[in-house]
Amino acid sequence: MAPVSPELISPRSSRVAAARRLAKRNFRGKERLFLAEGPQAVREAATHRAGDGAPLVELFATVEAAERYADIIGAARDAGARVHLASEDVIADISTTVTPQGLVGVCRFLDTPFAEILAARPRLVAVLAHVRDPGNAGTVLRCADAAGAEAVVLTDASVDLYNPKAVRASVGSLFHLPVAVGVPVEQAVTGLRDAGVRLLAADGAGDRDLDDELDKGTMGGPTAWVFGNEAWGLPEETRALTDAVVRVPIHGKAESLNLATAAAVCLYASARAQRAVGGCRSVTDS
Repeated sequence: MAPVSPELISPRSSRVAAARRLAKRNFRGKERLFLAEGPQAVREAATHRAGDGAPLVELFATVEAAERYADIIGAARDAGARVHLASEDVIADISTTVTPQGLVGVCRFLDTPFAEILAARPRLVAVLAHVRDPGNAGTVLRCADAAGAEAVVLTDASVDLYNPKAVRASVGSLFHLPVAVGVPVEQAVTGLRDAGVRLLAADGAGDRDLDDELDKGTMGGPTAWVFGNEAWGLPEETRALTDAVVRVPIHGKAESLNLATAAAVCLYASARAQRAVGGCRSVTDS
């Protein structure tokens, strides 16, 4: 079991400097490490188990946080992570948030090869094509997790999955389901279709209405929703690759829905249809 450092780690420590550098994408890619901040993310990082064990490899905690979250410190030690006691100044130096919560973890990359996702024959997938805002990417990942999706795919034109804002916005869901990154849009669509998945583009100008599709009973099979850029949606060439372009109906006077809200509506619509009689999931599935 990895020990807790007996003294506060120095701000000049090489370990602190290495963690601080992970706020930058090029260092994250080089080291294949990223930061997880706050008790929820760190707890998930410590308790999640993958092929190489828990992704958490190192944890920095203030004395107060170590006392308050003793269960997380214990889980981190059980996972084999090195735990450092740190001053609030050190945590603030490493953290990318305005108000740090006293815990910052260093984690191994978690992305899953796209081929593995296809081999698992997923029934519900979120594809993020050209999504550039890290907060939106993390929130869609959280929505996909909550709706019971089996995977998320980020295309090569989308934001870095391990951007600190994306990790925070996922609120731990990053550790719950497979995520493939850097997949070209055409490869993502072709691969999923060959795996028996229907591709639906979510677009406010879609020629099909989500309510109508639900009423017609077309939503019960394996489905991948393709979500586009926050500002300009999906380009025509991407929409043309999908099986249908579906709009979320606006029943009130709102001009539109933001990306994360639209994603939640679409994913939950599929989840409900798949769990209904005749859908591809049993109504007792969790």
